[in-house]
Amino acid sequence: MGILKTFILGGVHPEEHKLSAGVAIRELPVPEQVVVPFGQNLGAPSKPVVKRGEKVKAGQLIAEASSFISANVHAPVSGTISKIDNVMDVSGYKRPCAVITVEGNEWEEEIDLSETLVTKEDYTAQEIIEKVKKAGIVGMGGATFPTHIKLMVPKGKKAEYLIINGVECEPYLTSDHRLMLEKGEEILVGIRLLMIALGVEKAMIGIENNKPDAIEYLTTLSKKYKGITVHALKVKYPQGGEKQLIKALTNREVPSGKLPVEVGCVVQNVGTAFAVYEAVQKNKPLIDRVVTVTGKAVKTPSNFKVRIGTPVRNLIEAAGGLPENTGMIINGGPMMGKALINPDVPIVKGSSGILILEDEFASRPIENPCIRCSKCTNVCPMGLEPYLLSRLARTKHYAEAEKENIMDCIECGSCQYTCPADIPLLDYLRLGKSKVGEIIRKRN
Repeated sequence: MGILKTFILGGVHPEEHKLSAGVAIRELPVPEQVVVPFGQNLGAPSKPVVKRGEKVKAGQLIAEASSFISANVHAPVSGTISKIDNVMDVSGYKRPCAVITVEGNEWEEEIDLSETLVTKEDYTAQEIIEKVKKAGIVGMGGATFPTHIKLMVPKGKKAEYLIINGVECEPYLTSDHRLMLEKGEEILVGIRLLMIALGVEKAMIGIENNKPDAIEYLTTLSKKYKGITVHALKVKYPQGGEKQLIKALTNREVPSGKLPVEVGCVVQNVGTAFAVYEAVQKNKPLIDRVVTVTGKAVKTPSNFKVRIGTPVRNLIEAAGGLPENTGMIINGGPMMGKALINPDVPIVKGSSGILILEDEFASRPIENPCIRCSKCTNVCPMGLEPYLLSRLARTKHYAEAEKENIMDCIECGSCQYTCPADIPLLDYLRLGKSKVGEIIRKRN
C-alpha cells in the first residue's frame, strides 16, 4: 500500500471493536408503522405537504424543504398518514413527525427498483443537483448537511478535488465498510455524478487501512472510472473529520471558520455517493439506509438496510434482542454518539449505527479536578484548548469562548477520551457551541 497518509495535529487511537465487519447487509422487514420526522437535516425542518388520513406511496414527497438549508422528506413506506404530531426522535426531544400505518407495498411509478447497474453520465451539473435536491439527500456520515447545497459551489470559488470519506473511524461502526464491499460499483457511479455536478476532474477516496478488502476492491473497480483514485490511510481517530481528511489527502488546511471549498475541496461520505447514484440513476429518494447494530453483549452484531422511520427497537430485536446487562443505547459510535432515552425512537437519515453498552461501561466516572496535564490540548485535531473552552462554557463566558474559536470544535471527543481526570469535556464543549451558535445567529 505504500506510505499511509494521515493528518498531523492531534488524534487518538481508541481500541477497535469492528464486530460486524464480516456480516453482510441484511434487509430489515418493513414495520407495521413508521414515524418520520420532518427535521432530518442540519438546518431548517421541512414543511409537511400531506394531511392526516391521506394515502401515500413509498417514495412520495411528504414534506418539502422550507428554506435554503433544508431537505425534502419522503414516505419510506406505502400506507395511511395516521397522524401528524410531535413525537420524540433520536435527539430526545419531541419534534413534528408523520406517523404512517403501513398498508401494502406501492411505490411511486418513476422509481426503478431493479438491481441493474446504470452508468449513464450524460447529465448536466444542474440536472444532477436538481435530482439530488428532489431526493432529499443529506450527508450520510452523520452531519446531515443537505447535499445539494454542498454541490452549489459559491461564486468566486472553485472546487478542484472531490474527497470521498470511506474512513468510518468510529471504533464499532461498519455500515460504510459493508456498503463499499457490496455496492462498490454504485458508489463509483455516484462519485462520477458528483464530479460532474462539481465540475472537478479528480476524486480521492480515503479509506483507513483496517479495511484492506474495501481498499483492494475499490482500487480494482476505480480503474474503469476516469479521475477516481483510492488512498489507504493510517488508522487514527478522527480521520473521518472533513478537515482532517483533507489534510491527510491533499496536505491543504481549511482556515478557521471556513468551509472546505476555500481550499478547493468538497467532501462527501460513501453513503452519500450511493444515495446520489440511486437518486440520479434510479429516481429513488433517500428513504432507507444501512445501519450497524453492535456491542460486545449483542448476540448477533449486524448491518441492516432499514427504512427511515423504523423504531430502533426493531433493529435491536433483529440483532438478537436487548442484552440483560444493557446500561446504555447509543445513537452512533462511542466517541461522538449520543445516548437514546428509549429504543422506540425512529431511525433517521443520519443514523449510522446503534451501539449497546453493558452496565460497566455505561456509568459515568466521578469527575476529578483538572491536573493541568495538557493531554486534551495535545490530542485536539483542531488545535484548540479543550480544558479552557470547557471551563468558559461551564462558567457561561460565551463571548470569550467564541474568541477562543469554540465553533471550530468538531465534537470528536478525543479530549474527553484522553482526560485522566474524567472531566466531561465534550459535554461542556457541546453546550458552549450551542450557546455561542445561538448568539452568533441572533447577532447576524
